[in-house]
Amino acid sequence: MSSVPRLDLGQDVVALTESLCNIPSVSLAEGPLADALEAALRALPHLSVTRDGDAVVARTELGRAERVVLAGHLDTVPLTDPPNLPVRREGGYLVGRGTTDMKGGVAVQLCLAATLPQPNRDITFVFYDAEEISDEHNGLARLARQHPELLAADFAVLLEPTDDAVEGGCNGNVTALVHTRGRAAHSARPWMGHNAIHDLADVLARIERGQLPDAEVDGLVYRQSLNAVGISGGIAHNVIPDHAVVTVNLRFAPRWDADRAVSYLVDDVFAGLEVEIIDRSAGARPGLQRPAAADFVRALGLPVRAKQGWTDVARFSALGVPAVNFGPGESQFAHADDERCQIAQIVAAQEALTGWLA
Repeated sequence: MSSVPRLDLGQDVVALTESLCNIPSVSLAEGPLADALEAALRALPHLSVTRDGDAVVARTELGRAERVVLAGHLDTVPLTDPPNLPVRREGGYLVGRGTTDMKGGVAVQLCLAATLPQPNRDITFVFYDAEEISDEHNGLARLARQHPELLAADFAVLLEPTDDAVEGGCNGNVTALVHTRGRAAHSARPWMGHNAIHDLADVLARIERGQLPDAEVDGLVYRQSLNAVGISGGIAHNVIPDHAVVTVNLRFAPRWDADRAVSYLVDDVFAGLEVEIIDRSAGARPGLQRPAAADFVRALGLPVRAKQGWTDVARFSALGVPAVNFGPGESQFAHADDERCQIAQIVAAQEALTGWLA
């Protein structure tokens, strides 16, 4: 049986980021890193620790008036060939898999857990698995289903990379298949059939007409978009196709729930057409008017903008917990072969959150 990797929580936050990255944790292979985190956190007497699969939750129990969640995922996308590990320091950056997405943020969480035994709010530290792959594996979703009490809080911060800003809430997301049906025939006698691919012209025109304007929610402006992201149809060069499909993706502001977004596609944009919904995720309102959130923004003094993509803050929103994205790293480097994170951003994130919670 292999030994558990050892994490030294007494390291500075940059060295700890290096240590975390150098324990590979590609999605569904986070076990060794989760073991190391669990062992390190259980050694801190001011925390109660719960393990669920490869997710680890550590909580202070000080009876404070407010509780906040600091959350981050342990997994990374696959390594390159040759592997972009171990991490190296280069020109003010840490370079290697996981530095930006998102072990810099996880290191900040761990440093706070080790250095703040008496925070001014109770803190729940959540380290979860399988964020980078399909939703069925997501460790935060599993915790929300099976142990929602562990995620109960007044406010949550997801430490994804945010480019030196606070990103409030997130857009929702619906993916649909729009089918057109025709009648097959030989391509030399097209008048004997009906070309389903030609009918896609109407679908594409509807997408253009169905674009939504930007929308303001809780003082932040979210960009909305409707796009064709895939087209398929036809079986051979000499056959008039009897079936074609456009894959459509809608990104919508969190003023709507997922049901309203689906209704917009089915009843408005593609009314009368065959529409199959294959994925739907609600967005998250930023909730910046809540006292804990407003204090967070004041304490950090950083720009606040809307999160234009979808992130796991939506899972907190579904539990009634307002949430923002804030963490070290530049999103342009996430998943890149030369993934990297500015050392100064990792240090600044730790200092900002310490100032808020100390």
